[in-house]
Amino acid sequence: MTKLLNFRCLAAAAGILGSIATLSAQDSGALITALIRKGILTNQEAEDIRADLVRENNTVPAHAFGGGKSTDRLSVGMRMQIQYASLDTNVTNVPVGPVAMDHFFTRRMYLTLKAGVGGDWGATMTYDLAGGSYDDAIIEWKPTPDLTFNFGLRKVNVGYEERGSSGNLKAIERSGVTRYFVETNNGRQLGAASYRIGAFLDGKRKLNDALVLVYSAAITNPERDETFAGASGAGNNATNRKAFWGNVGLTGKLGGNGTWIAGVATGILPDQGGISNTALGRGFDLNLYSAYGEVTFGRFYFMGEYLSAKVEKGATATRDAKPAGWFLQPSFMVTDAIEFVTRYQQLDTDGRGVNLGDVIRSAPAGPTMNKFSEWYVGANLYLRGQDLKFQLGAISGKTKDTVTGAPAEAKTVGVRSQVQMQF
Repeated sequence: MTKLLNFRCLAAAAGILGSIATLSAQDSGALITALIRKGILTNQEAEDIRADLVRENNTVPAHAFGGGKSTDRLSVGMRMQIQYASLDTNVTNVPVGPVAMDHFFTRRMYLTLKAGVGGDWGATMTYDLAGGSYDDAIIEWKPTPDLTFNFGLRKVNVGYEERGSSGNLKAIERSGVTRYFVETNNGRQLGAASYRIGAFLDGKRKLNDALVLVYSAAITNPERDETFAGASGAGNNATNRKAFWGNVGLTGKLGGNGTWIAGVATGILPDQGGISNTALGRGFDLNLYSAYGEVTFGRFYFMGEYLSAKVEKGATATRDAKPAGWFLQPSFMVTDAIEFVTRYQQLDTDGRGVNLGDVIRSAPAGPTMNKFSEWYVGANLYLRGQDLKFQLGAISGKTKDTVTGAPAEAKTVGVRSQVQMQF
């Protein structure tokens, strides 16, 4: 008899709670108080229900529906980044240098759609409204939790910093070293990684309680391109040979509150070498190499990477270039919301050349030189974690050892800030 009464009380409570959502806040509050007095709800359960009601009352209902008959999940997301940059470049022995940069602008405006069609299959598409280009546009097959296949447009797993999400950057922008090796070939930058169209594999395997092996491989078009129009254009002798990519690493735990990862990666890009971007497809190859590490321990974080390449006939029509660069980036969470970060980097282009606009985003370019170095010091304020944050950083970078015998040094000094919201 007691069990029957308890069941009836619970059923009545369920019916009452089901109607709460349709009542005003005042009416629902009275009902919740009554249920506490009758012993049907505990104080903690009541507080949880009140919190849920507040969230529901402050949310505009919205529904998303997939067009395909097999669609079983669909989500919409967005990342918005607004920046301000004030950067000035001075060149040795040049009275009037390049015009300084002093502007607000939208850095990224990502719209992301994710969907599943049942089983192990899904898709992701991201379009950057600020840049007018696609990012990830992939069909995904995940036969096991530890193995994933992607087909379409995404970043290769060579260039550890480049592969990481732009929403999690601690120094506002990726390092100039990363930019030099991966961004589009302009005759100086190599265009040797980042977005490609092809087939990708990513996996991991637990070796023991302390170590996990991570690995990836890909076969893609050789050129870097973020748009369907460019990357899927008609083949020619500059783009019709496939590039191959591979990455292997180990990850483990540090004590009770730390993790680490270390690995190496390489990319083989036939016909993508030569002295400039006009030499593509003429039999000069480009090989890219990376060694990277990352450590998280309590409030401390560190990331570093070494990148190098061999560019056939990349310095002159008769000499290869072997550019190499590295960066070290530690950071520390002073509180749960405030983080300090610093980064130092160096790059030697081995005669291929670099200007400040290649490696410091938005900076006035200055003349082409051979070496680059930079200090970055900044702070991040996490208002809602990565979903709402403000970043501020000071930059001091310089190039030197000109390739052509012009001025010996150019220097960019300034500040950059960013506010980010994502959902």
